[in-house]
Amino acid sequence: MAFFKSATREVPEAPPVPRHIAIIMDGNGRWAKKRLLPRVAGHVKGVEAVRGIVRACIELGVEYLTLFAFSSENWRRPAEEVGLLMQLFMTSLEQEVGKLDRNGVRLRIIGDLTRFDPRLQELIGKAEAATAGNTRLHLTIAANYGGRWDILQAANRLAELHPERCGKWTEAELESCLATSFAPEPDLFIRTGGEERISNFLLWQLAYSELYFTPTLWPEFDAEALNQAIQSYQRRERRFGRTSEQLSDTPGHA
Repeated sequence: MAFFKSATREVPEAPPVPRHIAIIMDGNGRWAKKRLLPRVAGHVKGVEAVRGIVRACIELGVEYLTLFAFSSENWRRPAEEVGLLMQLFMTSLEQEVGKLDRNGVRLRIIGDLTRFDPRLQELIGKAEAATAGNTRLHLTIAANYGGRWDILQAANRLAELHPERCGKWTEAELESCLATSFAPEPDLFIRTGGEERISNFLLWQLAYSELYFTPTLWPEFDAEALNQAIQSYQRRERRFGRTSEQLSDTPGHA
């Protein structure tokens, strides 16, 4: 397993192009409503936006892309919409995995998958296995995922692995049990759709991420919109607890 620097324990690199981007893809339903279409039409259009952002990340050299597709709270939505979302998830896995594999993309699905239909769980396992050798882009889809669930399952896993050290676990040990332990912490967090909250997404991992909120609805979020988000990120001063004066003394800092 790879080990990455944690922003709370040491100063990580701050690359000009984010190494890891995490996105809440919000606004599919509103996009459809504006066009007098059923909500599911917005979700279908949202899948097209995912394709475009994956391509853009590959071209930009982004290494990790994590997308929040379905939260643990989304089960509260109308049953018909949830059912359509699950069907769209299965269809997307069946149609997209071959393309991802040909483009060198490794796919992972994180979250509590036990609530999904056995057929969907099977498709997830096959998709992850088919792309396991790819390294061009690590694409992670968070489905039935919640940040609090992630921290709790990590603590429970630690309790199983090291019960004798209960009360003495370290941050690094807990991080190794998080659902995203294979990836560095996100450099840039993006939420589309105009809402300005993180909605139980990657609560631990976003501690020092740069946050970017845009009113653009997800189906309309394209490569140019991604570039705007990255340009905003590039204007930030990533101090990780240090002062601006300390940064100016850092070799290579402009």
